[in-house]
Amino acid sequence: MYIELKDVPDGHTDRGPASIGRVFFNKSGKTLIYQGKKFQKKNAGCANYRDIETGKFYWISGPKKNGQDRYNWDSRTPVEIDDDVREEYWLNIRNQPEKIKETTTR
Repeated sequence: MYIELKDVPDGHTDRGPASIGRVFFNKSGKTLIYQGKKFQKKNAGCANYRDIETGKFYWISGPKKNGQDRYNWDSRTPVEIDDDVREEYWLNIRNQPEKIKETTTR
């Protein structure tokens, strides 16, 4: 999944820290879990999930095949790719095996 922080110290942004990573759902399917953080669905303008513990807003969605996950497509802010999904991301999602060792995308 594509996970982007929308809450930053000076408001909402389309250039917050972002990652491509594996998420899990709890038994009921109402809570999404990523790296120990728990998120619940919450539509709030530019965000669709809220961190249950901190209250911060995130955009979480499936990664796009064309790599244009950020709302601001021309953003130069890199997106980190978690090690445990990097190979799967470059091979199965982006179909770019030559980039399999790259740890970020834009």
